[in-house]
Amino acid sequence: MNARTTPFERIEYIIILSAFALMMVVTVQPILHLVAVSFSEPENVPGMSGLEVIPDGFSLQVWSLLIQNPNVQRGLFNAVLITGVGTAINIVATVLMAWALAQKALPGRRWILLLVLVTVVFDPGIIPDFFVMKKLGLLNSYWSVILYRAVFAWYLIILIRLFEEVPHELLEAAELDGANAFQTLWHVVVPVAKSSIAMIGLFYLVLHWNEFFRSMIYLNDPDKWPLQVVLRQFVVEGDKLSMVGVGNMYSYNEISQISIRALRAGMITLTIAPLILIYPLILKFFTRGTMSGAVKG
Repeated sequence: MNARTTPFERIEYIIILSAFALMMVVTVQPILHLVAVSFSEPENVPGMSGLEVIPDGFSLQVWSLLIQNPNVQRGLFNAVLITGVGTAINIVATVLMAWALAQKALPGRRWILLLVLVTVVFDPGIIPDFFVMKKLGLLNSYWSVILYRAVFAWYLIILIRLFEEVPHELLEAAELDGANAFQTLWHVVVPVAKSSIAMIGLFYLVLHWNEFFRSMIYLNDPDKWPLQVVLRQFVVEGDKLSMVGVGNMYSYNEISQISIRALRAGMITLTIAPLILIYPLILKFFTRGTMSGAVKG
C-alpha cells in the first residue's frame, strides 16, 4: 500500500490478507500437528491437544518402527512404482490425443470429442470396470491400477483448447523446416505448453498417489498394495503390532508404550510427505505464461 491508498482499500486489503492467513492456518496446522505428534516422546502423546504444533519432547521411535516395517517398505515402493509409471503414461497419452484432436482436419473429430464428453457425464461405475479388468486378465496386476484413467477427459479438453491456441505461424515455420507431426509436437507445441502439461501431470500424480479404492479391489496380493492401502488397513484395524514389523530393535514392552495415535500420525505424515516435497518443484511452471516459449523463440 502507498500514500494514495484510500481507507476503504486499506480495509479491503486487511480483510483479504486476514482471509488468506486464516486459510493458511486451517490448512497447515493439522499437518504440523501430525508431524509434532510423530516426533514427540511416546509417553507425552496422550496428553497433547489437537492444536499443538511443537513436539512434546523428541523421539524417533515411531519413525524407526515405521521405516523398519516391511509392509510400509513394500507399500512405499509400490506407491512410487504405480504413481511414476501411471503418471508417465497419463501425460504421454493425454498429450498425443490432445494434439490429434486439436487438428481440425482430423476425420471424425467431432464424433470423437462427443464420445469424450460422454465419458464425463456417464461414468461406467466400478462393476462394469471390474468385469473389463477380469476379461483382460489384469486382476491382481499393477496394470489394473496404473492404466486407470490413462486419459482423463477434463484434462484432455484443457490441452485441446490450449493446443488450438498455439500460433499458426509457429506450426507453419516448423512445417517449412521439414518437421513432421511428432517433431512439431515435441519441439514447438510442448515447449509452449509445458506449464500446463506440468500442471496436468501434477493432477495425475496426485490422482495415482491418493488412489486406494481400486487397489483394494483389484490387488489381492498384500505385497502389491500401495502405501495408501497399508495406511487404511492400519487406521481401520488399529493393530499397533501390525505396524511395528518383525526384527526391530525394540522390545515388546517398549513397543506397547508407543501410542497408536503417534503411529497413525507418523503413517499419515509419511503418506502425504512426498506430495508436499514434489509440489514446490512443479510450482515454478505455474508462474510462467502459457506462451512464454513462443515469445522466447
